[in-house]
Amino acid sequence: MLTVELINQSIPQIQLQDSVKKALQLINDFRVTHLPVVSDDKFLGLVSEDDLLDAEDSKLPIQILQDTFLKVAVHENEHFLKAIHLCNEFTTSIVPVVGEENELMGVITSTDLLKIIGEFNGAKEIGGLIVLEMERSKFTISEISRITESNDATILHLNTIVHPETGMLTVTIHLNKKEIASTVATFERYDYDVIYFFGNEQFENEIHSNYRHLMNYLDI
Repeated sequence: MLTVELINQSIPQIQLQDSVKKALQLINDFRVTHLPVVSDDKFLGLVSEDDLLDAEDSKLPIQILQDTFLKVAVHENEHFLKAIHLCNEFTTSIVPVVGEENELMGVITSTDLLKIIGEFNGAKEIGGLIVLEMERSKFTISEISRITESNDATILHLNTIVHPETGMLTVTIHLNKKEIASTVATFERYDYDVIYFFGNEQFENEIHSNYRHLMNYLDI
């Protein structure tokens, strides 16, 4: 999905000549952390609530804060994941969307991004979750798919995260069914480290954890 498809027109934009007081009131009214600033419909940047509160006089125009504007935006033809990246990196509640001439087309709110990422990850689908941990070199999506399909299950979504300290890869697999005991057992049979799973067999997690600890102890 492209960013242009998520544009929210309800968040106001402000001009350089607008007062700090007006900007703060709009931020409070619309419950955002930043507002887009424009001049002749061209996007200049985001002004933050913190910088507005630090202004010496609320009657002054926000132009006095122009050096602090956050130059963050996505283009209309970019994937929405870019907007999520910027929202997280700069801790903003909105991400401006600009056109080819840097004209402000609107913004995407963090609330809208949360909704779309939920749909993107298949959060609406009912199913089970299996979380694996492995070295990055051992990650083979074809084998993971084969093991899953051999248990009459389908992967709805697969996500990977690298642990910053250990470098280990955490793989979260969202399946189309909750009955995942056989799938978990198959992964373990192929020496995958299943660190967590969630489905109809959720109560087995504690037993599974105790079993792994016992096996580790016996290996010692």
